[in-house]
Amino acid sequence: MSNTQSTTTIVGTDANWADAEISPYQGSSLVSSQGKTSITDTVVSKIAGIATREVSGVHGLGGGASRVVGTLREHIPGASVNHSQGVSVEVGEKQTAIDIAIVADYGVSIADVANGIRRNVVAAIERMTGLEATEVNIAVHDVHLSDEEDHDQPEAMSRLQ
Repeated sequence: MSNTQSTTTIVGTDANWADAEISPYQGSSLVSSQGKTSITDTVVSKIAGIATREVSGVHGLGGGASRVVGTLREHIPGASVNHSQGVSVEVGEKQTAIDIAIVADYGVSIADVANGIRRNVVAAIERMTGLEATEVNIAVHDVHLSDEEDHDQPEAMSRLQ
């Protein structure tokens, strides 16, 4: 029997992570004497983006420019949603640090939303990848008002003719 080392690399896909059944590593390391498992930045940022969108009070992800590009992309037939929008990550062999830019809904406690994002993202990253999430930094770029919803809608008819 030979002592061969193997490497597993998880590469980002457009699969729906919320529906995926991924078992937790349950204390095992991504690096062992039998091989190394590499997880790309794309995978971590996609998981973090989906976990962030699940938190109540998050209207959207990204700053101004990335939201404009995301909105344009959503209107292109056949284009998929960019789950990594507004998320940047650094991934090491055992740890990851995550920066998330959000737009919060008006009226919510931003501190509560940020804590909810941190809890959800850390749980999802650690459960799905086995990486330790050392930081989850959140930047709130805007507050969404419910009356800002439809800028493309025609204005209401004037009462005067």
